[in-house]
Amino acid sequence: MTRYIVRRLAFALFLVVAVSSASLLLAGAVPGDFASGTLGLEGARRDRLEQARERYGLDKPLAVQYRDWVAHAVRLDFGNSLLYDRPVGDLIPERAVNTAVLALTALTLATLVGLPLGIVVGSRHGGLMPSAIRAASVVLLSMPPLLTSLFLVFVAARTGWLPISGMRSAVAPPGGPLLDVLRHLVVPAAAIALPLAAMFERLQSQAMREVVRQPFVLAAVARGASRSRVVWRDALKAALRPIAAVYGLVVGTLLSGSFVVEVITAWPGLGRLMLEALSARDVYLVAACAGMGSIFLAIATLFSDVALAFVDPRVTE
Repeated sequence: MTRYIVRRLAFALFLVVAVSSASLLLAGAVPGDFASGTLGLEGARRDRLEQARERYGLDKPLAVQYRDWVAHAVRLDFGNSLLYDRPVGDLIPERAVNTAVLALTALTLATLVGLPLGIVVGSRHGGLMPSAIRAASVVLLSMPPLLTSLFLVFVAARTGWLPISGMRSAVAPPGGPLLDVLRHLVVPAAAIALPLAAMFERLQSQAMREVVRQPFVLAAVARGASRSRVVWRDALKAALRPIAAVYGLVVGTLLSGSFVVEVITAWPGLGRLMLEALSARDVYLVAACAGMGSIFLAIATLFSDVALAFVDPRVTE
C-alpha cells in the first residue's frame, strides 16, 4: 500500500507542475499582455507601454519569463499578481479555502443524498418511489451546473428566502457571521450538488442492481436473513467499488462545475479569481490558479485510489 501511495503522489506532483506550466505558457502566448490590456484603454503612448512591460517583466521572451517563474516557484515564490499588486502566494490560499468549502459542502450533500437513493433504487424491483427517483435523476443529469445555478438563483431571488450572490452580507444579519456564510452557501452548493447526487444515484443503483443478483446475496436471503440487512451490510461494500473508482474523476467535474457556479453566484473562490486573471492577462495568477486546481484534483484522485484500494485490495497488486 505504501508503494502504491508513493507512486500516486509522484504522479500528482507531475500533474501539478505540468498544469501550472502549461497554463502560464498558454496564457503568455495569447496576443496582448497585462500592460496593453490596462494602459491601452487609456490611449497610452508606446513609451508608457514599454515602461509598464519592463516594470512587470513582460518585455522578456516567454521562455525567459517561464524560466524565471520556475526558478522562483521552486522556492515557493510565485511572484506578484499584476492585477491585485499582491503576492500570488497570499491571494491563492484565501480563495482556495472558499472553493474548498463550497466543493466539500457540495460533495458531502451529493454523497449523503445520492448514495442512499441509489441503494434504495438498485435494491428494489419496480415501484413508484424508485421510478420517481430515476426520473428526477435523469432530469438533473441533463441540467449542467450553469443551468442549475441560474434556476436556483432565480428561485432564491423570487422568493427572497436566500441570498443569491457573494459569501457575506454587507451588513451583519441576525445569527452571526457563521450563519450568514451558511445562508450564502446554500444556492451555490445546491447548484453543484444536485447534478452530482443524480450521478451518484445512477452509478450506485446500477452497481447495487448487479450485486443483489450475486449468489452470496441470494444465499443469505434464502437462509432467512433480512433482505434489508443483507443489502445494507453485505452487498453495500461490493456495490461501492464503482463509486470509489470514479470518485476522483467526479471531483474533477466538481471543480469545473464549481468554477462556473462561482462566477454566476459571485462566490469569491478560485473560479472567479481565474476568470479575473484571464480577463486581465495576469499570467502569474493564471498559473497559480491552475496549479491549485490541479492540487485539488490530485488530492481527490489520491483519496479515490485509497478508497478503491480499501474496498478492492486487488488494485494495489
